[in-house]
Amino acid sequence: MPIFKLPLSGDVVQTISPWTAFMSPIGSQLGLINVTIGQSSEPAAEADVLSDVASYGKQLGRIGDALIVLLAHFHPATPLTKEETAAIDDLNEMLQRIADAKDKHQRKAMRPHPHQTPLPVPPAPEPTALPPSPPQAPDPP
Repeated sequence: MPIFKLPLSGDVVQTISPWTAFMSPIGSQLGLINVTIGQSSEPAAEADVLSDVASYGKQLGRIGDALIVLLAHFHPATPLTKEETAAIDDLNEMLQRIADAKDKHQRKAMRPHPHQTPLPVPPAPEPTALPPSPPQAPDPP
């Protein structure tokens, strides 16, 4: 059976943000309550990034995934301080908990590798002297 649609009754796809749809005309003031979503040096650019590129959550998710990759390949030249180790441990724990939350919602998640304290990179071996090369025969005249 054919689909019959009256004028102006076609499919409508529109993203409606309650903050921009209802708050912008009144300057983000609702009664006696001020709503501040955050400061931006370029709000129009930020709005374009959020609407056309990726939400804050998607941006943070990709940064977290990149950090997981970097941490897996991280081998410091010198031992980390207690504070540095704690910072990496805290990040790994947070990334693990984020992955757990994503799993609950059947979302793909990268997980940090099992806890390994980054070991210092061993120093490069000292170059050894090469044995002298045999004398070369002179070129024939």
